[in-house]
This record gives sequence, structure tokens and C-alpha cells, in this order.
Amino acid sequence: MNGKIVSLSSFPIKGLSPQAHQSAPLKTGDGFPGDRLFGFAKASSGFDPADPKPLPKHNFIVLLQHARLAGLETGFDPESRVLTIRTKDAADMRFDMNTQEGADGASEFLTRLLGLKEQEVPFFASAFPHRFTDASVASTTLMNAISFINLDSVRAFESEIGREVDARRFRGNIVFDGWPAFSELDLVGRHFRVGEVSFNILHRTQRCLATEVNPDTAERDMKLPNLLKKAYGHFDMGIYAEVLNDGVISVGDEVVLIDA
Repeated sequence: MNGKIVSLSSFPIKGLSPQAHQSAPLKTGDGFPGDRLFGFAKASSGFDPADPKPLPKHNFIVLLQHARLAGLETGFDPESRVLTIRTKDAADMRFDMNTQEGADGASEFLTRLLGLKEQEVPFFASAFPHRFTDASVASTTLMNAISFINLDSVRAFESEIGREVDARRFRGNIVFDGWPAFSELDLVGRHFRVGEVSFNILHRTQRCLATEVNPDTAERDMKLPNLLKKAYGHFDMGIYAEVLNDGVISVGDEVVLIDA
């Protein structure tokens, strides 16, 4: 059960592009740095920044309902709050999300791109330290959980269905390899270590229809949850884990089960 970190990613804005990291400073009980602290909430969502409550993912502009988001290459600087959007057909667009003009401009772009109805027109939402994670509706602990994807599980799934499966479909914070395929799913409640940081496995990650979207073509080309169910009798790929102590993790760090 000795694995190794392959990649680290945050998703600054829920539903948009990941940002890669070589290392990440983690804090006890907190989520991945900069992960899903912002989102585009629908006008009808009822989200109140002054009193943030966890909401189901369909209240946001996300891949689950809008596959075309995968065709955008976005970058977001959480300090300057400048959002950059690049498409295949247009020059880079920059929106200063500190300003109403910038926030409205980004909303108008997404509304046109996705053909949104009036009740779906989004507004840029944040309420630090609230995170717009999918698991936030379950508990505060899961809102701050970090998602792990075992590449050996993805490879076994590929072999089972005879098709290539891009691990980016699962939008995990930490991708690792070296553990037996799907062994992580049976370790809920167990502890493991990455570098100098220990984790508690909280939950298996059940996959939704967002994973049907090809991250390169922005098309729904694989009924992935159904394929998981047919192959293994469940919809699970990956785990959520809780940070148990402060420390820094880096690409290449070992992933070791410590209470075997």
C-alpha cells in the first residue's frame, strides 16, 4: 500500500478549469488550498453570501448540466480576482471580478455561451471560508474534505470496459498511483499519510453525470456512471479524506496506509 502523488489540483471556481500545483500547504480540518471557494450561482439558487448554506450542485453553473464548460480554458487569481477565459474561437477575455462590471461581463458571457434561461443567469458567489464542494450538502467536515483519485482504479476500469478513461473526468484534488485498484473504497475510517500529512478516509465518492463529459471535446461521449455500475455494482470512483495535521504535500510524495 505504498503509492505516490502524481498530481495536485485546485478548482478555484466551481465548474471551471483546474489549476495545477507542485506542492500545497494543508491545515487541519481544512480543504485543499483555494479549492472551490468561488462559484457561479444561478439567480434562482437562493444563495446568500451573508448567510451561506450548502446547496446541491444543480444550483450552480456546472458540467453536470452544461457540458460546454469543458471547452473553456479558464484561469483565476484568487488575490486579484481576475478571471481569464479562453475559447478556441476567440481571444482571451479578462474579467475583474472585484467590480460589478467584471462580474456582470462574466455572467453575460456564460449566459450567451450556454443559452441560459432567465432563472439560470448566474452571479459570482463567494462567502469565505464556505466552499462550493459537491459534498458540502452532507456536512461541514465533508465540505472541507479533499478528493483523491487512485490511477490504478482508473486503469482497471479502462481494462474492464475496453475504453480509455481520462482521470480528469473525476476532477480530483489529488491523483496518486501505487495502491491496488479500488482498494481505497474499502478503507473508509482508516488513516494514511502523504509526506508529512495524515488523513482520515471519510467517504467513497459517488460519480454523477458530469463525468460523461470529455474534457477535451466538451461532448458527452461516455455514460460513465452506468459503466461503473455495470462493471462493479456501484457508482464509486475515488475517496474523500479529512486532513488531520498541518503540513505540506508535494507531487512525488509517498501515499502510505498507516494503520494497516
